[in-house]
Amino acid sequence: MAEDTKSALIEEILPPQPPGAMKWIRDNLFSTILNSSLTVILIPTALWVLYLALRWAFTEADWTPVTGTPLLFVVGQYPRAELWRVAISFAGVVFLLGASWGKWGGLLRTISLWGVGLFVVAALLPVENNDLDRTLYTFPAVEITVRIFLGAAALMIFAGYAVGRLKAVRPITIIIGWLILPILTVIIITGFGDSELLPTVSQTLWGGLLVTFFLSFGGILLSFPLGVALALGRRSDLPVVKAFSTIIIETIRGVPLVTILFMFSFILILLLPPDVTLKQIWRALMAVTMFSAAYTAENVRGGLQAVPPGQVEAAKAVGMSGWKIVLLIELPQAIRAILPAIVGQFIALFKDTTLVVIVGINDFLGMGKVIIKSKPEYLQLQLEVYLFVGFVYMVFSYLMSTASRRIEASMGVQHG
Repeated sequence: MAEDTKSALIEEILPPQPPGAMKWIRDNLFSTILNSSLTVILIPTALWVLYLALRWAFTEADWTPVTGTPLLFVVGQYPRAELWRVAISFAGVVFLLGASWGKWGGLLRTISLWGVGLFVVAALLPVENNDLDRTLYTFPAVEITVRIFLGAAALMIFAGYAVGRLKAVRPITIIIGWLILPILTVIIITGFGDSELLPTVSQTLWGGLLVTFFLSFGGILLSFPLGVALALGRRSDLPVVKAFSTIIIETIRGVPLVTILFMFSFILILLLPPDVTLKQIWRALMAVTMFSAAYTAENVRGGLQAVPPGQVEAAKAVGMSGWKIVLLIELPQAIRAILPAIVGQFIALFKDTTLVVIVGINDFLGMGKVIIKSKPEYLQLQLEVYLFVGFVYMVFSYLMSTASRRIEASMGVQHG
């Protein structure tokens, strides 16, 4: 007892040990005999495996399918003469990103700087646009143009930042820009049938990251409001609305995504009138949106149930209408509570879009399969192609996860 008292007094008298690398190593890697043993065994093993992986990647692996066809991974068979339309749409995104950074900073600053770094690295990568040796697809050389554009995209972020810092540019202007941009992007990339400036580009020529972003981010933007509407409908006092919402949610959640894709891709077209045509990629977007909306609805409903009933009763007591209670009191708290689950679902949706290859749409993964089958020698390099595809998905998923953690921290979700 006396020794314990003496040790406690010594700890109170001595200054606290400053944090540092050695303290972290001692507390996390060598805190016990078991941890010390595992550290001694696992760290050299991990370093050896890392060495072997890096040696294989830089000296033994053949990345020709990746470095020789970068544009196929990005836009698929989109006509190279019309690539300026994709470039304009992308330029609008990066400019608004920079403007948002200048107006609000914080997380947008991190995302913008990451974007600048990625653009610079992509512009300097040792790749050559061969487009499958031009035997299957005949396109003009665009390598130098693409490199210049990537460098300009990095500068465009800073230009947007400068514009966003202007006091004359109000936040509502940037928000309206973000709302209009998706619609303009679809119009520009798709085009019009009789237009000389924007001729129609068949969506069967779309591919790569262009399709992946279109389906994933389009599904995210459309499924969230639809999911909120279904969640509110399931909680409605109107029996018909409640029954309809419940049937939709439970039916979609009861089957896998591939079933929904097949239904919208092959069955829906049989139910439409003969004179109504709906492109395959739009049917896939509808399937992805409905699938995600059903899960979003259940997440939102769970968040709404977590709102204390007393707050709703107090709002009714002061004379607030029903829609104001939902929009101003219930939904903000519900979304704050379920934000981690919602972001996790969106990340899963971004990866689940790879299933569209089953219905004949060449997304990023599907484009990789097309490239592998394009040449006999590429069949031996499937590991390199699929590792590259997996790495790209990992990078985007990590960025989305990092952004969600920053948002959660700013909203106090981690402490709430």
